[in-house]
Amino acid sequence: MVDVHIERTIGAEPQRVFDWLADPASLTSAPLVLRAAWATTGTQPGVGALRKVLGTGMWFQEEITAYDPPHSYSYLIVRSFPAFDHDGGTLTFTPTGGGTHVDWSSSYTHPARGGGAAMEALTSRLLPWNFDAVLAGCAKALER
Repeated sequence: MVDVHIERTIGAEPQRVFDWLADPASLTSAPLVLRAAWATTGTQPGVGALRKVLGTGMWFQEEITAYDPPHSYSYLIVRSFPAFDHDGGTLTFTPTGGGTHVDWSSSYTHPARGGGAAMEALTSRLLPWNFDAVLAGCAKALER
């Protein structure tokens, strides 16, 4: 099991940070993500919405499983290459004196058909770096 946990305080109010990070386009701040969008044109964020992401050597589709603006949202990878057994991910937004503290956690394994332990060794290094880049992109976009 790989557990990814990234935190960052962003100098903007929670609703703006929440909205920016809930938008699939924000995922393109990650170095490995080439494109990200709602799976269906005109989709509004919320429970059941699907995001599709294409990255270097990977693609996945995520379903929003909980949506409580501006406090938190959760997602689950429902289809992917390489294969993921995703336990889910959650972003939590807490107001602070200087903006919003974001806590992002996700847990997963790669089954044998998806590369197993060898793939986990690789993704356990790449995914935190990419999550951190998304949060840095949020800070750059919203802190002025």
